[in-house]
Amino acid sequence: MTTSQQPHTVSFRYKFTFENGQEKQFGITLDDSTLELIPSSKTEPPDWTKLDFHPCDNCPLIGKVSHCPVAVNLALLVDEFRDVVSYEHAVIVVETLERTYSKDSTVQKGLSSIIGICMVTSNCPIMDELRPMTRFHLPFATTKETLFRAVSYYLTRQYFVMKDGKEPDWNLNQLIEIYKQVSIVNIGITRRVAQASQKDANVNAIVILHSYGDSVPYFIEDGLNEIKYLFKKFL
Repeated sequence: MTTSQQPHTVSFRYKFTFENGQEKQFGITLDDSTLELIPSSKTEPPDWTKLDFHPCDNCPLIGKVSHCPVAVNLALLVDEFRDVVSYEHAVIVVETLERTYSKDSTVQKGLSSIIGICMVTSNCPIMDELRPMTRFHLPFATTKETLFRAVSYYLTRQYFVMKDGKEPDWNLNQLIEIYKQVSIVNIGITRRVAQASQKDANVNAIVILHSYGDSVPYFIEDGLNEIKYLFKKFL
């Protein structure tokens, strides 16, 4: 059964069932119109979320806020999985309003999907560039699926830029730059999370995101040859 949803929200619920029978669940709720993450707790954020604690090298919020918004929204998740090993196996079930996904995989794979949502819905100006993709979130996405989704999202964005009378970027130049900046943020968040974790599940989940994000500029600069074959009949 898919997750219940409050009016005007988008919800995702991840459930991990480990081989020893233990379960962990984590829910994410977004505002339906802005896709901003709605915090599930009002507790005081831990010290490692303060902005001056291992800030990202390209942080645009220095001097403007006291805490890293991405770190604050990751705090509960990081604490829940702080003592979990990345390669531990689990049956991971993802419930959304529209459908349910299930995969027998490693914890880091499931965590990577959750962290990906949290990072782009937390009001970080750099990560916010990718926020619209969360509305059509695909758990356990492969590198090629990530590439297709990212390019599809960006070209749709350029269509609306054009319709608004502005100059669109059909060559994807700015998308390359977006992912280069995102890569720097991934490195910075990894440093933070490492300080808050006893074992490596949280950190390696971000490393997966980082590797996928790093591959996008390469594939674009290579002419999208990874997915060009899909359109061969139209060329």
